[in-house]
Amino acid sequence: MLTTLKTSYTDTRAADLAWALGREPLPALATLDLELAGTKLQLRLLGASHQVLMEEERGSCSETVACISGSSTPLPLGVAKRVGDWDYEFAARVEVLSPGSFAGRAQELLALVADHPNGLAGVFPGSPHAFTALLAQRHEGHVHWRTWHAYPQDGQLVATRTRVGMRASAAKSGPRQAHSGPSGVRGAQQDAGSVPTGSRQDSNPRVLN
Repeated sequence: MLTTLKTSYTDTRAADLAWALGREPLPALATLDLELAGTKLQLRLLGASHQVLMEEERGSCSETVACISGSSTPLPLGVAKRVGDWDYEFAARVEVLSPGSFAGRAQELLALVADHPNGLAGVFPGSPHAFTALLAQRHEGHVHWRTWHAYPQDGQLVATRTRVGMRASAAKSGPRQAHSGPSGVRGAQQDAGSVPTGSRQDSNPRVLN
């Protein structure tokens, strides 16, 4: 799904992005509700990037990557931690592209996400290559989502990848509420290197690195 966001584009930067787990839902400009084999996901486009809400019988968690005033955790290179009964993994990188390469990459990503049943993309008015996009899937018991945050004024494209799966020991016990916090963070904010390749996609459209 592709939408034009009803807000003005502000001159934010990749360096302004922060990461957080467990935040309450923030005001969203567009949302997409999904159910992937019993897991409910809500993909949310914010005025300052994205939020994903995940809910199962065993509990819930949220991931926020956004430009939020007062946030103390910058965008990390990688996170691996336990969130209640789940194993949570997050990775991020920042690509720096020439103007021509940036335009082509933006068009390619927007076409991919707009045509995908589990995709949500929002373009900011006044700048066709300023966008935020999210794409989700479920594979082999894990829920995956990828996001892209475009900053054409700097030629920067931030890509993130998340995987959440039930721990084997937790699958044998009864439901419990999941809690999340900011521990288990490593890495730096920019030049984060390669994002792990991850699993193949559920659907035919390919997912770009």
